[in-house]
Amino acid sequence: MGVVVAVDAGTTGVRAVAVDQQGRLAGWSYRELPQHFPRPGWVEHDPDQIAAAVTATLAELHAALEAAGTTIAAVGVTNQRETALAWDRRSGRPRHRAVVWQDRRTAARCDELVEAGRLPLVREATGLVLDPYFTATKLEWMLGPGGVEADADLAVGTVDTWVVRHLTGGAAHVTDPSNASRTLLYDLRTGAWSPELCELFGVPMAALAEVRPSSCRYGVTAEGCGLPAGIPVSGIAGDQQAALFGQACLAPGMVKHTYGTGGFTLLHVGEARPPVADGLLTTVAWQLAEGGPTTYAYEGAVFVMGAAVQWLRDGLGILTSSGEVEALARSVPDSAGVVIVPALTGLGSPWWDPWARGTVLGLTRGVGRGHLARAVLEAMAFSTRDVVEAMARSAQREVLELRVDGGAAANDLLLQLQADQLQVPVVRPLVTETTALGAAFLAGLAEGVWRSTDEVARAWAEERTFRPEVTPGVAAEPHQRWLRAVERSRSWAGPA
Repeated sequence: MGVVVAVDAGTTGVRAVAVDQQGRLAGWSYRELPQHFPRPGWVEHDPDQIAAAVTATLAELHAALEAAGTTIAAVGVTNQRETALAWDRRSGRPRHRAVVWQDRRTAARCDELVEAGRLPLVREATGLVLDPYFTATKLEWMLGPGGVEADADLAVGTVDTWVVRHLTGGAAHVTDPSNASRTLLYDLRTGAWSPELCELFGVPMAALAEVRPSSCRYGVTAEGCGLPAGIPVSGIAGDQQAALFGQACLAPGMVKHTYGTGGFTLLHVGEARPPVADGLLTTVAWQLAEGGPTTYAYEGAVFVMGAAVQWLRDGLGILTSSGEVEALARSVPDSAGVVIVPALTGLGSPWWDPWARGTVLGLTRGVGRGHLARAVLEAMAFSTRDVVEAMARSAQREVLELRVDGGAAANDLLLQLQADQLQVPVVRPLVTETTALGAAFLAGLAEGVWRSTDEVARAWAEERTFRPEVTPGVAAEPHQRWLRAVERSRSWAGPA
């Protein structure tokens, strides 16, 4: 039947991946995506650079597949989620740079909305919190005085909508519930855009995309997108929901964690919308058919994980490549009491403090590069523990294992630290590109490459399991030190 191609439009790069019917990678291509930092706390992307990277990766991958005589059955899309874009519906030209999910420019506006008593409405309707992480306040800022004009040709959306527009030559203006549920504009109670929330944030509903299931045909590829014309575009999911699907966490109670630029933990909670949980987000995981049931998840979002390793490399210069961090961290037996809280863009789950800032505590004269590297890996394990424990309490479910993916999942030391902190097995799959894998599975389900979720589950395979090697008491001591450090990082940049 041919392979399924997934476009993974991430925060630091765009990847095109081919997945065969057995769930194995059959080829890939990658382009780095430039980051723009016009002011402290501001993070932007150029939408044209996103589209160019999609075209380049698809063209390169297609050339390799064509040379091997391999056909393409379908295309799926997964994406960095809460990033906001605005463009002209007729011309397709961007009207503003994309404001990235990491951007903090609307922190004060979120505080104003909380003080105005809007948080209960937002929490109940969307399952989210009032934080600059999400899309709506970014769009409100774009559409503010002197900004983007809200005329009849305005189109707004998240990166998935922009990429599908590019793939289909402008024929489709669509998103799926997993992405819509990250905007602060989508009402989980009705499964539709909320007129009340759109009015609150000043976002015209007519500019928003049509919400379609995560697995269905949205259109076909057009000339100029990097692939031949006429290939079905049939799957969309936000990157973390796609990873949950790609990890075959298809039953309630299953949990995955992605070590990416940030860290994202999702717990499958089933087809009943769960109650709002302190410190966590309620999100749509996926919807597999028009009119079919919606699957929900609890999510914990940690804004900085892999980005902390990049900071060691680019900011401090103690690494020449990110891949060196494990060997450097292993050069010392422990962190010598050093704790790093990498709140470089505030704190996400379970704290939700946009005014927190990064801290390095416990420095002594004997601290060196290895201790800092180990402290960063420990911070990744500690913050994941905080989120998983909050989820287990809220869902009243015991977490039996954690499936992990993302770039840092290749780091054996990190995964052992994680197993020690959680006191449960940590499982690394054979294919760690699970974000792309999930998008491919969703598209392939729509086109009959896989006939059921049971076939998807059988395509998942374990590569290695890490089991706890210390007692709970030994794990608790450094975690308590971490919690003390988190308290010292909080509200650092807030109003005096």
